[in-house]
Amino acid sequence: MDTPDGPATAVAVARTAAPPPRRVAGRALALVLAGHPGPVLAVTVLTAALAAGSGLGGARCLLVCAAVLAGQLSVGWCNDAHDAGRDAAAGRRGKPVAAGAVRRGEVWAAAFAALALCVPLSLACGPAAGAVHLAAVGAAWLYNLRLKATALSWLPYVAGFGALPAVVALSLPGRPWPAWWVVTAGALLGTAAHLGDTLPDIEEDGKAAIRGLPHRLGATGTRLLLPVPLAAATAVLVLGPAGPPDPWGACALALVLPTAVAGLALGRFWRKAAFAGTVAVAAVDLSLLLVRGTAIA
Repeated sequence: MDTPDGPATAVAVARTAAPPPRRVAGRALALVLAGHPGPVLAVTVLTAALAAGSGLGGARCLLVCAAVLAGQLSVGWCNDAHDAGRDAAAGRRGKPVAAGAVRRGEVWAAAFAALALCVPLSLACGPAAGAVHLAAVGAAWLYNLRLKATALSWLPYVAGFGALPAVVALSLPGRPWPAWWVVTAGALLGTAAHLGDTLPDIEEDGKAAIRGLPHRLGATGTRLLLPVPLAAATAVLVLGPAGPPDPWGACALALVLPTAVAGLALGRFWRKAAFAGTVAVAAVDLSLLLVRGTAIA
């Protein structure tokens, strides 16, 4: 018979102390969801497509994607950890930290771990590529911690999206700089991403004293402005390269503005028409960006 300090007691204590496997799995899933997996995956896939289109080798392509993935995860976790109190006050049960599915401290730890991993991965892509990427990640952290509530809320998005083609190009042999129009188009797409990402939360953010650019414009102003940077990105991608536009570019340029205007006009009758038109224009812009890659200056 086992004594109170014997093996049976030790096993019982261990079973009591260890969290159930299902609970561990649930917390792990909550941590993943707190990292904003949708946007993280979208940016990483866009980077992979740009890298593949630029001719970056397989190993180098994986390295760039790993750096971007680590940076994006750090930004996503930082966002949810920093906004946990505000999300809980607003009753956003879809937020894992606010819902109590994962501890705020755990999300902060994940954010700093991903950021620590991002530094060597970025620098391994090359000094210039690493510096550009880390500056973009730093701007995104600054957005989470401060700029989100100011009139400069658009700036980190411009820096982040504009940096992507630069990071890919600077990771190529010879460290070439991308053409100006590719970086400009990326920055314009970043502006649109900020407007579109903020639009659904303008009212709730306003109650929490968030006063970024979209909040100052209001829901109507943001919705009207949203197609502008997308149409401008189309024009830059089509007209920026030397020589006359190719047939596909000319067709895109001819269709984008009417599509955006039609979406805004139909918005009076169908609430989601403006958003649908914006999505169509964004799809054209992303296609043009991927086709043109990180064209070297």
